[in-house]
Amino acid sequence: MEVITLQSGSNGNCVYVEADGVQLLFDAGLSGTQAEKRLAAHGKNIRDIDALIISHEHSDHVRCMGVFQRKFGLPIHVSKPTMQATQKKAKIGRVDDLHHFDSGSTLGFGNVRVETLCTPHDACDSVAFVVDDGSSRLGILTDIGHVDCDLDDVVGTLDAVILESNYDPAMLHNGPYPEQLKNRIRGSRGHLSNEECADLLNRKASSRLQWACLGHLSEHNNRPELVLQTHRKMITRDLQLHVADRYDAGAVMSVAVTRTQQTFWETSANPLKPR
Repeated sequence: MEVITLQSGSNGNCVYVEADGVQLLFDAGLSGTQAEKRLAAHGKNIRDIDALIISHEHSDHVRCMGVFQRKFGLPIHVSKPTMQATQKKAKIGRVDDLHHFDSGSTLGFGNVRVETLCTPHDACDSVAFVVDDGSSRLGILTDIGHVDCDLDDVVGTLDAVILESNYDPAMLHNGPYPEQLKNRIRGSRGHLSNEECADLLNRKASSRLQWACLGHLSEHNNRPELVLQTHRKMITRDLQLHVADRYDAGAVMSVAVTRTQQTFWETSANPLKPR
């Protein structure tokens, strides 16, 4: 499995995942031109993407979904409540190839399945994702107001994770935001702090977790070096850490095979069939 964060933060989010020959994009918060350019720099053609999957209706995740569909012909997978909220808030234009899913359901693309996980965030139907190709599991877990039991359980099953580490509490407290916005960010439906993210990884990540990419950093209330410092201090095991860039694509992050696909399909309670 190969993973590239094309951009991560309140100015726009988009993640590329390639697994078992299936190419997926998660969210469309940056321009089509930039997405195409950044994928091409890694030898990827955006027109080869099999699906664009949307997490929730906030503009930093959906603002260019219509462009991605019309310009590149990408099928869009989104929950119906999220699509309805998006159309009320943003001018995304015509969308012709649209597929609705129910939050909490699992999507199938060839031999790859994408689990959608309901998340506590101030959006109407916010979800996070786990990509499972039968050999390894990647979590894309951002825009999470607080860590609940379901998220705890999921982290322990992952081989790699992109996890929100949005703000440093002291920087947020002393920063320029109005108090109402500060309360929203640190509230139960806002975002995870550096300490909350590090604590989750320290408590729940199993020995199978190969790396964590810390993402969705606040521009005014966090710094990459502070994120790494906090996590290295709090995580007691030797874990490879990356920080997703707010303004550009990162390097390709690979997830090594941890189990055979045949074993997974034979033991899965509800195996997905190739399309």
